[in-house]
Amino acid sequence: MRFKFLLKPGWLALTLAVWVFAGACVYFLAPWQFGRNDERQGQNSAITKSLASAAVPFGAQHDEWQKVELKGRYLPDGEALARLRTVQGEAAFLVITPFETDSGKKVLVNRGYVRPVNGIKPPGFAQAPTGEVTIVGLARTNESDARPAIQQDGHRQIYSINNDAVGPGIEPGHYQLIDGQAGALDTMPLPRIESGPFYSYALQWIAFGVMAVGGWLYFTIREARPGGALDTAPKAKAKRKSIAELLAEDGDEGADQGGTVADDAGQLHGTRHVT
Repeated sequence: MRFKFLLKPGWLALTLAVWVFAGACVYFLAPWQFGRNDERQGQNSAITKSLASAAVPFGAQHDEWQKVELKGRYLPDGEALARLRTVQGEAAFLVITPFETDSGKKVLVNRGYVRPVNGIKPPGFAQAPTGEVTIVGLARTNESDARPAIQQDGHRQIYSINNDAVGPGIEPGHYQLIDGQAGALDTMPLPRIESGPFYSYALQWIAFGVMAVGGWLYFTIREARPGGALDTAPKAKAKRKSIAELLAEDGDEGADQGGTVADDAGQLHGTRHVT
């Protein structure tokens, strides 16, 4: 059976590795990148729509990145700093302050960011205003880090902007202030409106999977052909000549050369004699 070599342990391991890799490329890695591309396209569409529309009054639920108007007052006693963040490539703390709306619901407001002092400690920053204010922010969803809050450097610090991490009685999600709002610090920049490399990455993973299978098929067919590296058919070996046979061949070659020289000389002599 010509393909019997595929049952050898080395080929079985190679076959398993190739098909597992190809399956991961096509069924996991490429769809993951396609999904990230869809998320980016959805985010770009939501941000573009939000920037082009007016703020809507605060309600029970809002789409992410929707521009929302909130009326009420800040609750600075519940303020916390979101730690381990970067903004425009540099370390930062995000200032997260609870806000009680005029309907009585409490939400989280991201007032903006501050740069750490000496690279690790939060600086002093302006407190949220007291009294009734009207602010506009972009609706955002909860972050997922479940680590509990800590008390450090005179501030309550959290690992994720999450209503459970800040305190009880707060609605899920938070609102990211835009420029010019009461209580705003250095406001968070919006994500760049670009497609990103995710779609091309997905196509690359598919190509890698196809190339792996193609390479496996190529080497399998090559080895299955007669004369392949794994061909187990007996091959005819060239007969080794003895010393006597080699000398005889040399003698025959010398005689042939001698006869040729003599013939050439005779022809030359005859030519001169005629002349």
